[in-house]
Amino acid sequence: MKEKKNNYDIVVVGATPAGIMSAVAAARLGASVALAEYHDHIGGMSTSGLGKSDIENKDAISGLFSEFTGRVREYYIGKYGKDSENVRLCRDGYYYEPSVAEMIFNEMIREEKNISLLLGYQIESARTDAQVIVEAGFKNRRNKESLKLQAEVFIDATYEGDLYALAGADYYLGREGKEVFGEPHAGKIFFDHNEHIFLPGSTGKGDDNLPAYTYRLCLTDDPDNSYVLKEPPSGYERENYAAYFSDLEEGRLGGPKVLREGHGYYPAHFNTILRVFSFAEIPNRKYDVNINPRAIGFPFPGENRNYVEADWEQRERVFQRHRELVLGLLYFVQNDPEVPREHREMANEYHLPLDEFTDNGHFPWQLYVREARRLKGKYILTENDLHPKNAENRSTIFPDSIIAGEFPIDSFPVTKEPSSGKEVLEGYICLLEILPYQVPLRIMLPEKINQLIVPVAAATSHVAYSTIRMEPQWMGMGQAAGTLAQLAVSLQRNTDEVPVQLLQKVLLESGQVLTLFDDLDTGDKAYHAAQFWGTRGFFPTYMAALRQPLQEEDLGCWLEIFLAETGRTAGSRVLEWGDLTYAGFGRMIRSLAEETGIADSTKMTSPDWKYGPGNPDTPVLRGEACMALFQLYFHLMEERNVNVHHNSGS
Repeated sequence: MKEKKNNYDIVVVGATPAGIMSAVAAARLGASVALAEYHDHIGGMSTSGLGKSDIENKDAISGLFSEFTGRVREYYIGKYGKDSENVRLCRDGYYYEPSVAEMIFNEMIREEKNISLLLGYQIESARTDAQVIVEAGFKNRRNKESLKLQAEVFIDATYEGDLYALAGADYYLGREGKEVFGEPHAGKIFFDHNEHIFLPGSTGKGDDNLPAYTYRLCLTDDPDNSYVLKEPPSGYERENYAAYFSDLEEGRLGGPKVLREGHGYYPAHFNTILRVFSFAEIPNRKYDVNINPRAIGFPFPGENRNYVEADWEQRERVFQRHRELVLGLLYFVQNDPEVPREHREMANEYHLPLDEFTDNGHFPWQLYVREARRLKGKYILTENDLHPKNAENRSTIFPDSIIAGEFPIDSFPVTKEPSSGKEVLEGYICLLEILPYQVPLRIMLPEKINQLIVPVAAATSHVAYSTIRMEPQWMGMGQAAGTLAQLAVSLQRNTDEVPVQLLQKVLLESGQVLTLFDDLDTGDKAYHAAQFWGTRGFFPTYMAALRQPLQEEDLGCWLEIFLAETGRTAGSRVLEWGDLTYAGFGRMIRSLAEETGIADSTKMTSPDWKYGPGNPDTPVLRGEACMALFQLYFHLMEERNVNVHHNSGS
């Protein structure tokens, strides 16, 4: 069989949203990129039925994700007018039709001449040399032709972690027991999603089970755009869904205790059979439709057991099985004679859209792989990192933070076993609130395989994975992966040798959020400085208070951190500085510049770190101190030959 070889700076495997943003970020910085995808479409779940952005705090994730949502919004404004219903329903671009999301992703890729998009290529092999990945092998699904791609850096953006598994990286598969990391919600668990309490039978024991997979449907209530299931779909078995009648009778198809905007809670469907789905309205009379995991009759747990480690032929069988289950459920609620007539009538208002997934029977092409392999990385993010050490503090602070995280812990049921009181299926953890957290770069770097970055199937515990597994989060992690890959290429360094402060600076300049605050205005002059120092521990709480006067206690703490970061001793004389006026602080900064080795301390005489002109006796504000130390830090890095003024071209 004919075999082709191609060389690129970077190869990205998986055109998921993370893979797309990896490719775009790297290409915009000058790298040549190959983006290979198994399917004939790009965009993963975001173009395959997941028509809303799973994000609670829109301030947490920016960068290329914000560019994507901005383009979505502009599309709807341009086509329907800014005061139209469709613009309202797109919610500033965070909600969208699958075809619109795919169009936007394709547009972003087409604009980058450095990206070669390869559709219909399944990953088959990976070659390493002295634990450095140097080549990935693919097979074209149409003509069976083999393709070898060589690169300096590889990015595994698959949902399954396929590339790193083939390369020999270690990984987890299944759930850890509670004893492994000491996580409260680890292992076998029955958790009441209304009362948020543990139920009898919770053992915390680990196993090899995974959260249930489904497909995410897009449905329409427009009769002129409806593809109606007029007969049972292939593989239809009514008994797969009969348990839902008990859910209906016993009240498990009602509404949640607390309604949450944007989470698929459609009150008209409460206490009807249609509540087996969760509806969220999107533009053009369409709906993002999830399968409701709250019912005991939910038939999907365990159907993914033979998926992750399988060959592509077996995976196709798993795809087909889940497709049959989902289409069968839709047919069941619309047609089964035991379903109350009024419920069937309501269900028959919704159908597959004729104008979506036109080459796949109007059915999504991407299986919702909620969790597969999880990397054994240089750091393992766990549930313990998502909670503050005490009530007033932040969650774990990471000096190598590359994005903020914010979504609740949300794991679908893992087995079909119900709790003894039939409140919930085993393994289901529904929207367990956490505080915003930092995501360290190290969870994307394998323990022992170099030149490989993993923004999707990253290094976390099972519990922590259920918060990073959201597409907006993955888009941000993908942007960080692409940026790191290009820096490694341009600097000719291993991915774990790229100065993390350089990566963070480039990410900040491209709009990434490294540290989330409750009170930080994106337009604040000290925004980037606060983001950066937030990863070093300047702010133990979620308040930056940048416009408050600097206190001696804060300055002492910040200077100790600064000196440690720059390799100086904490006994420096500047720690005793007490004049916190513009004049006194300026003298201190110049003294600190001299002490830390800045050859030309006059660089720090510029008023760039001030909010305004002020006068010599004006008290220094916290934001101004952040800016001054930020500028001094990067001047020092520059003089130490750390390339902080990175050239965009490789």
